Amino acid sequence: MPLFHRRDLHETEERSDDPFCNPENPVKITFEEITSAAYKIRSGIKNTPCEFSHISQLTGMSIFLKKDFLQHTGSFKERGARYALLKLSDEEKSRGVIAASLGNHAQAVCYHGHQLGIPVTVVMPLIAPIMKIQKCREYHANVIIEGKDMAEAKQVAFKISKERGLIYINGYDHPHIIAGQGTIALEILEQVPDIDAIVVPTGGGGLLAGVSVAVKMLNPSVKVIGVESERCASYSQAMANGGPTFTPIEGTLADGLAVPEVGYNAWETSRNLLDKLVVVKEEYIALAILRFIENEKCVVEGAGACGLAAILSGQLEEFRGKRLVLILSGGNIDTTILGRCLERGLAADGRLVKCRVTVSDRPGGICELCKMVSSIGVSIKDIVHERAWVASDVFSVEVIVVCETRDYTHSVQLRELLQSKYKKFEFENFPNEQSLVAPFTQDLFSMP
Repeated sequence: MPLFHRRDLHETEERSDDPFCNPENPVKITFEEITSAAYKIRSGIKNTPCEFSHISQLTGMSIFLKKDFLQHTGSFKERGARYALLKLSDEEKSRGVIAASLGNHAQAVCYHGHQLGIPVTVVMPLIAPIMKIQKCREYHANVIIEGKDMAEAKQVAFKISKERGLIYINGYDHPHIIAGQGTIALEILEQVPDIDAIVVPTGGGGLLAGVSVAVKMLNPSVKVIGVESERCASYSQAMANGGPTFTPIEGTLADGLAVPEVGYNAWETSRNLLDKLVVVKEEYIALAILRFIENEKCVVEGAGACGLAAILSGQLEEFRGKRLVLILSGGNIDTTILGRCLERGLAADGRLVKCRVTVSDRPGGICELCKMVSSIGVSIKDIVHERAWVASDVFSVEVIVVCETRDYTHSVQLRELLQSKYKKFEFENFPNEQSLVAPFTQDLFSMP
């Protein structure tokens, strides 16, 4: 089976523009490179905490959270960015570097470039969040907004790289980037004893590759589990096709993982070290973001929440009673997206439900419905009534109600109450009890 799949001539040309990511001759990252990275970046990177989580009580697992969203720019990307910059020659440092990124990688390169006195140019597509663009400018970088998506931004960056002699730094497949990301595993293994598994958010594969090498060298018994969104499952496609394969990307809450093709160096490094790969649905990512805010007071982006999403979706049940580390890779979530995530999380959790009820259009009909709903402690968030399209009779009105409940059981109570009073009612997307994680009530994991 071929190591990689060529999509078209344009794709092949794009790859050839990056001398550090050659599909014909991929680089396998070594443990020695990761330890070298750990030594070199130690003065500019935070050794972030890896703490026992309250969420352990909900899952029946002893969960530890590696909070790398506490890095200065809000993501683990700083590790690789600083190491890649430190490895440049004096001449390359004086000329500067260039990168293409939607956000986290761009911010990391800009911040550490500014810290180290290295000129940085970043090309960001038109869809890049304004907040992240502004952050890069605050770090005194040359920010170029061009290209409708990452593919076009990357081509612009390659062109500028050749014209100005700038070193292009791939955000997930540059060998020094991968080595830098692997330093997070060294910290985890030092901070938490007797780990059974480390769960790694997976997009382009750089973090997964670095973690895999470090873990399997220091403690081969620890399982390495990759997690990706079903809407950007590029690593799954690589596994199915025997190598990196172009994968169409859909809009996802885990935008930090939205890489259409796994890196070639990352694939070559990690493919024989990965123990399990989990693909999660978007509703579980939203639910995981909600759980982190409510239980840990941690605001993480979709990519950082994927590890917990894998647990909530029931795909890591073999680790019940085991010790797991979840890497919270980033916290740079847009505030408007966060609001949507919380609403979707509440819906997935059975705490935000929408129902249609046909009630009497005589005086007091809608009022009676509201009083009934409130009598059991359910909060009405929104209510709309419709007369023109009710087919039953002219004395009826259809009411659409969005309600917030305490939990799934409370939602069931609401459904039973409406069923006892009204002949015509229906719920939209009523949660399935099987998809919810029930609280784990034993005290076995009350202490780490």
